[in-house]
Parts: sequence; C-alpha cells; structure tokens
Amino acid sequence: MKVAVPGYLPPLTYMAALVREDTLFFRQDTQYQKQTHRNRAHIYGANGTLKLTIPIAHTPTQGHRMDRDVALFNTTPWQNQHWKSLQAAYRSSPYFEFYEEELHPFFTQTFPRLFDFNVTLIEVLFKLMDVPKTIELVETPHANAEELSHHLNAKGTPYPTPEYIQVFASKHGFIANLSCVDALFNMGPATASYLLELEKTLAPNQLG
Repeated sequence: MKVAVPGYLPPLTYMAALVREDTLFFRQDTQYQKQTHRNRAHIYGANGTLKLTIPIAHTPTQGHRMDRDVALFNTTPWQNQHWKSLQAAYRSSPYFEFYEEELHPFFTQTFPRLFDFNVTLIEVLFKLMDVPKTIELVETPHANAEELSHHLNAKGTPYPTPEYIQVFASKHGFIANLSCVDALFNMGPATASYLLELEKTLAPNQLG
C-alpha cells in the first residue's frame, strides 16, 4: 500500500511511484509544508525551467494547518496566468491539443481548497495517460504503508529521469523530472510506458 499527499501537476518521479497502483490513497491528516510540489510545479518554458506557484490563503494558524484545510487564494488570477504559461510552453508540442480540453477547466473553475484541486487533477492526469485510478482518502494509514511525500520535495538536484524530446531542448538541453505534463504533452500515449520504466529505477525515499 502506497500513501501519498496530492501534489500540483506533480513531477515525473511522483507519478511513476503511483503508476502501478490501482487505488491511490491520499492522506488528509498530514501537516502542510511550504515550498513543496503541493502547490508548485516546474515546467519547461522558453527560458528554461519555469516555476508555477499556486497562491495559498494565509490564516492565523498557518504554521499548523493540515493539508486538507489549506485554502486557495483565488482573488488573484493565478489560474489564468498558469494556463497562459502552459500554452506558451507547450502549444507547439505534439500532444498539447489532444489534452487541453480536459485540463483547461482546472484553470477556469473555482476550487476552494488545494487538496481537492490536486486530487481531482491527478485523477484526470492518469485518465489522460490511459491508466485510470480509484481514489481513496485516508487518515492514519496502515503501519506498513509506503509514504511517498518525499517525491514532493521541490528543492535539491532533480532526479535524473531518462531523456525524451522536449520543445525547447535545442536551447537549454534536457531538463529532468519536470511536471508530468511535460512528458504528456511531448510523448502523449507513450507517457504511461515511460512512467512504468521510470518506476523501476526509483529507490525507497529517493528525493523527487
């Protein structure tokens, strides 16, 4: 049993760690951590790695919030900004046009909480990869459950994921372990096979 905290457009290592699981178990009782892929995603822009950050609403007890309680700061146009960034980065990729219709609603509809937004988005991402999942929300998981929160670490050296063709590689070279949408827009249906192969290389507690 693998247990994860939902991330925003998660990195490839995160998705690879879950790709073989029929059911995705997402923890609701973990404490929210800043500067992680919970609300950050890295994509490949025209100038190299581009960070997309979802703004979080501040609260008096901000340092002690559970992941399930984190509210989005929707008074800023972050969704429109992120969608424009995705379009600019991937409109010339081979498969962007095949997936944009199902992803666009995440950047137009209002979601009150980060947890729900991420869970729903991850479910759709696996569906687009043709590896649909059942979602279960859990509190305290089984003692032998494998925790995958380390794959949401947004710091440090990116895991050396195998190369594939990227839109701006001729300018900046291959950039490893970006958001899974980088692979999806560039490889399309081959993304699932890529993740299955990547999963074989992941060591326990390997940082994302």
